[in-house]
Amino acid sequence: MRNIVILISGGGSNMLAIAQAAQREHWPERFQARIACVISNRPQAGGLAKAAELGLATQVVDHKSFEGQSHPREAFDSALMQAIDVHQPSLVVLAGFMRILTPGFVVHYQGRLLNIHPSLLPAFTGLNTHQRAIDAGCRFAGATVHQVTVDLDDGPILAQAVVPVMPDDTADSLAARVLTQEHLVYPQAIAEWLSRQP
Repeated sequence: MRNIVILISGGGSNMLAIAQAAQREHWPERFQARIACVISNRPQAGGLAKAAELGLATQVVDHKSFEGQSHPREAFDSALMQAIDVHQPSLVVLAGFMRILTPGFVVHYQGRLLNIHPSLLPAFTGLNTHQRAIDAGCRFAGATVHQVTVDLDDGPILAQAVVPVMPDDTADSLAARVLTQEHLVYPQAIAEWLSRQP
């Protein structure tokens, strides 16, 4: 069985969409793949309770407990890697995981680390993507599933979802429209990735 570890920081809506797709589409039978654990860097993340309700194992590696160390980001990433590697993952999925990962972490999972970004990459890397798309006069926005590399919001694109930008859109209304598509395209991209791996 191939193990998937999902990393979250908040409400976990993408994690939930992936987990529900895995159940609905019988990933254990079709791909010999299962969600082994959902790990959050925030103890209060709402997605932890949602994962537990689905019967998924959960864990917290609190990034704040590493503050005050000489290299807090590296120490956190090292602890996170240890928590992940217990599950011998075939795939590590970033689903609203609000941390910039160190190069050492990314290299450790090279080729098996996926992320979803709320823009049509390579446009609008980083934060505030929806407001930036509106400010730029974009007619379309969307989301991109990509493999993670050491460069922020870079790496091979696996899938994209496109939504129109409406004349009266705010960042919040556009974000909500994009999020509904994220919930569709992310599970699809993961299923396609699993189907292509030997």
